[in-house]
Amino acid sequence: MAKYQDNRKANIPSAQAKKETTNKVNNGVFVFTRNMTVGELAKELNIQVNDIIKFLFLEKKMMVTINQTLDDETIGLICLQYGYDFKKEKIVSEENFEEVEIVDKPEDLLPRAPIVTIMGHVDHGKTTLIDAIRSSHLTESEVGGISQAIGAYQKEINGQKITFLDTPGHEAFTAMRQRGAAVTDIVVLVVAADDGVMPQTIEAIDHAKAAGVPIIVAINKMDKEGANPERVKTELMSYDIIAEEYGGTNIVCEISAKKNTGIKELLESILLVAEMQELKANPNRYAIGTVIEANLDKGEGPKATLLVENGTLTFQDYVVVGTAYGKIRRMTNEYKKIVKEAKPSTPVSVIGLSEVPNAGDKFMAFPTEKQAKDIAMKRALAKKAEDQSAQAAASLEKIYSRITEHQGEVQEVNIVLKADTTGSAEAVKASLAKLSNDQVHINVIHSSAGAITNNDVMLASASNAIIYGFNVRPTAMVSAKAEESGVEIRLHRIIYALIEEMEAAMKGMYKKEKVEQILGQAEVRTLIKISKIGTVAGSYVTSGSIKAGCLVRVLRNGVIVYEGKLGSLKRFKDDAKEVKEGFECGITIENFNDLKEQDVIEAYEMVEKE
Repeated sequence: MAKYQDNRKANIPSAQAKKETTNKVNNGVFVFTRNMTVGELAKELNIQVNDIIKFLFLEKKMMVTINQTLDDETIGLICLQYGYDFKKEKIVSEENFEEVEIVDKPEDLLPRAPIVTIMGHVDHGKTTLIDAIRSSHLTESEVGGISQAIGAYQKEINGQKITFLDTPGHEAFTAMRQRGAAVTDIVVLVVAADDGVMPQTIEAIDHAKAAGVPIIVAINKMDKEGANPERVKTELMSYDIIAEEYGGTNIVCEISAKKNTGIKELLESILLVAEMQELKANPNRYAIGTVIEANLDKGEGPKATLLVENGTLTFQDYVVVGTAYGKIRRMTNEYKKIVKEAKPSTPVSVIGLSEVPNAGDKFMAFPTEKQAKDIAMKRALAKKAEDQSAQAAASLEKIYSRITEHQGEVQEVNIVLKADTTGSAEAVKASLAKLSNDQVHINVIHSSAGAITNNDVMLASASNAIIYGFNVRPTAMVSAKAEESGVEIRLHRIIYALIEEMEAAMKGMYKKEKVEQILGQAEVRTLIKISKIGTVAGSYVTSGSIKAGCLVRVLRNGVIVYEGKLGSLKRFKDDAKEVKEGFECGITIENFNDLKEQDVIEAYEMVEKE
């Protein structure tokens, strides 16, 4: 087998190359990277020092010496005086590769797929539109039908590829939409025909305008009674989104994602706008791009969805992603099919990183492992130096009393935040920060993806913080540790419920009529498939007890994968009312058969709290 020939260019010049090109004259342009003394500038421009001193004294009334440092403006004046144009270039260190400005030769650029971001208000049909385009069923897997992470998908239409980003529409995910707009070429703004322009519609417009990308409007739900596309077009005019039929520049398509009508015309409009943009990239260099989403997989370790923006990412490349680094061990597309390379505008899921990066982090591929590791270490040290710890505050139920007791003083509420993905953690953190006012400051001292652990409890205990879990659960052992330490754990699956709870507590309206009481947990040890019954989980009760007819949730590596009701509970072949810790039992769950060994079934009930 012939050895793979890697002819890709590096994105960052070597240290030697940087040294050689620090200051130079190129086609009558003096390119410099730093301030210089009179003597240094005279040498670079091959003119006499006395001539520079004389010019500055006579023309600018400046008295300088040979060793005096000149600022950028003075260097520019001297260059123009002696027939040179000038340009200052910024030297970017390897560890700050986000600041690298890549300039490709026109002959190296090839057409690339447009990156299209789907934006709009919650429940206006963005994910349903993706389903219609991909013939998939993404909405069925979403809690409450609301997208709570960014998905990246690629579709070939009329022989041309289009990359789609599906951004959540709830206001809490503002940061995620901003990230989408930053990497996108075209925004498809989905507006429900029966609902019209809403707050997150306006936010999406603002993000798209800030990114300077064209907006195509998709008026969705045209199949619904009360659909009024003309009202939508009129409302959009207030935000400078003007349909072509009204003399504007925005293409407006009327669609029904649910009925799959108007989709073809929308896709043709996307390709038309993309053609006008003449989108190109250089596939013959090491890849650079953005993290769309990241999480910790129990079996595979840190996993990240990367969007390649320039260059080509290949299997076994060495990459730096945020402060993580690694050699790509496997690369898959959105259909979980293994791919060997990803060219510009391609989203891929990769494993092999040293840690879970943050959604929105930039990544870059490098020729050697040593280079990638060194850069990642430098970035980690720089980040550590920037991190600041904070001290403060309280339990949710005591927030209001502290505010009233200390009128005029700013109270701080420390929060440890854990979520199922880094994107969700980022979004919840941003939303909590918005709640801060002149009386209460919300301070998220730590946020990350993954299950709630003993380390989180220890941090919360030391910082007098509340732990918020979004779509994750603590184990029985962690819950016991939290209770022992006096640490409050608040758990939610819908983001606006979490925000409303905190907001209500800050206003003294927190109500605690019903609270969740954990009964116990059981670990799935074996699975039995019975045709008329479904999946029976042979389980071992590890804490508390499991009661017949109780509410249950299924946890997989600390993350909730299903919530529902216990179907049946058996000891051997007999029905059981309750199975206590240390005993085995057979469990079925209503309307859920996708159980796996080592899943944890958590039983609970809702009770009145005094």
